[in-house]
Amino acid sequence: MPILPLIMGGSKKNILVTGGTGFIGRYLTAALLEKGHEVSLLSRKPGKDPRIKTYLWDVNKGYIDEHCLDGIDLIIHLAGAGIADEKWTEARKKELIDSRTNSIGLIYQLIKTKPNSVKRIISASAIGYYGSRADEILTESSQPGKDGFMPECCIAWENAIDEGKALGLSIIKFRTGVVLDKSSGALPQMALPVKLFAGAPLGAGDQWIPWIHWNDALDMYLFALEHEDMQGVYNMVAPNPVTNKQLTKAIAKQLHRPVWPVGVPKFLLNLILGEMSVIVLGSTRVSASAIEAAGFVFKYPGLTDALASIYK
Repeated sequence: MPILPLIMGGSKKNILVTGGTGFIGRYLTAALLEKGHEVSLLSRKPGKDPRIKTYLWDVNKGYIDEHCLDGIDLIIHLAGAGIADEKWTEARKKELIDSRTNSIGLIYQLIKTKPNSVKRIISASAIGYYGSRADEILTESSQPGKDGFMPECCIAWENAIDEGKALGLSIIKFRTGVVLDKSSGALPQMALPVKLFAGAPLGAGDQWIPWIHWNDALDMYLFALEHEDMQGVYNMVAPNPVTNKQLTKAIAKQLHRPVWPVGVPKFLLNLILGEMSVIVLGSTRVSASAIEAAGFVFKYPGLTDALASIYK
């Protein structure tokens, strides 16, 4: 993908964010306000910040406040139930897919029926699209995974997002890796056993982990916002993936803790997590070359500096 010219858009944007109260959503909302943009949220609950207009919606009931599109230039779509929050029963898997596909579908239905000025959709997706692929280097043009729930979920998610093309919308999708942050996401769970002197690789430990510092994930959304010609799919991962064993050792080094030489057995993880064990045992070696070719510069391309920043 070619390097894109920066369009600073001296004009400030009127942006609608879904999932704005979530992990990345909170950082992003604050950054957008700091840059002088008008920010509105779609939420199940009334907002408390007077700087932000909050419109109510209920995806399960198919309800959305039609005024949420008033004056909106673009939508950043982050909404979706937490993948690792609960075990994957059949009902939970349906909820995970529906929360992603029905939410954007509800927005598109409103765009079809209500006059609006929405031109772009910047949406989250996930590296689960590729499935577990051992040492294969995966780019945006790689085929989706053939087996398992994660590819199934992400394919349905991206197909639902792409329906906006028929409405004349410009679409950007970020296939997000493991976002590292001290207090949210996966890192606190990975760091806890290390802090308790029980840190160990998971399974063989040779599975690839496509990580990214939360600040680079945030900056990538801002980069997409500022580059108005940008569209298509981009991997939201750091340019230097590591194995689970390397990540565990790097966390332990930052926390000044030892790591046990024997990994947590796969059978035990399968017993505890069930089908969801693929999240920690699956291997996804993802390339960041496309976003770099577009001109994005990582603040934290290497894991050591990323963790040092997080734990400083």
